[in-house]
Parts: sequence; structure tokens; C-alpha cells
Amino acid sequence: MTIRDNISIIVAIAQNFAIGKNNDLLFHLPNDLKRFKEITTGKTLIMGRNTLLSLPKWPLPNRRHIVISDKIDDCFEGCEVVSSIEEAVSKVKDEKEAFVIGGGMVYRQFYPIAKKLYLTLVHKDFDADVFFPEIDYSEWREESRKDNYDEKNGFDYSYIDFVRK
Repeated sequence: MTIRDNISIIVAIAQNFAIGKNNDLLFHLPNDLKRFKEITTGKTLIMGRNTLLSLPKWPLPNRRHIVISDKIDDCFEGCEVVSSIEEAVSKVKDEKEAFVIGGGMVYRQFYPIAKKLYLTLVHKDFDADVFFPEIDYSEWREESRKDNYDEKNGFDYSYIDFVRK
């Protein structure tokens, strides 16, 4: 597949590309959750079934949910279930922007075709069992950056938005 102008990835990663452990997030950043909501409200979210099941409540309000699953009988209230990345892409072909929100396997499949990357980078390593694909920053142009510090967690993090070159 070629790069799709309307496919964006939104992800929070540790500096060692860690994104999750035991089907849960590695850290809790309330401001990042607010940012996620601001960016994705009114848009379509594409995710794997485990990501959907890890959400505290679903579907998330005011967003279309497309869930990629290899289980033919999967049915989730308020969600559309598809069986492949190609089927997910075809369902959003007329949308201005759709967001891939995880998990690791779904990110790996969409990374080569995504046009934008909304990255929350935590400047710390975490122990994890799920990782984001290693980012080749030479393929991306930084569009914006905001550096932050979370007092509760005691670490720095940055919001960095990239567009593929």
C-alpha cells in the first residue's frame, strides 16, 4: 500500500518505543488524554480488538470506531468490525483524516502508509511487552513541538506532530 494522506497515527510512547504492558498503558498523563480527545473528537478511530477492550468505556463519545479483528464473530456495540488493514482503509477513503490508535500490531501495519504522526514522547524508558515501530525521523518533518513536565509522574514529555516527507 502507498502512503495515505488521510491516515494519521496518534500514540504516546516512551523513549525506548514502549507503548504498553499487560494490555494497559504504561503511564497516566491527564493532559495527554485531553489532547487525544481534542484531536480525535468527530473523527474515525481505527484500532485492534485488544485496544478497544483495554478502553475503560467504549465506544468513545463522538467518534466512529473501526475495529480490526481476526475473529470472524466479533461484534462490539457502537463499532464497525473489519478483518484487515485494507478493509479499514477502504472504509475511511472519503474522510479527511482517520486516526490509528493501536495496538502494537496495528501500528506496525499502518506505520508505512500513515501521512501524519501525532506523537507524545515520554523522555524515559519503561518496561513493556508492546512497542511502537522504531521511528526513522529522516522520513518525517516536524510540524510542531511542545515540551511538558508532569509533576505527578516526575518526568518530561513532548507533544510532537510530524508529517511524512
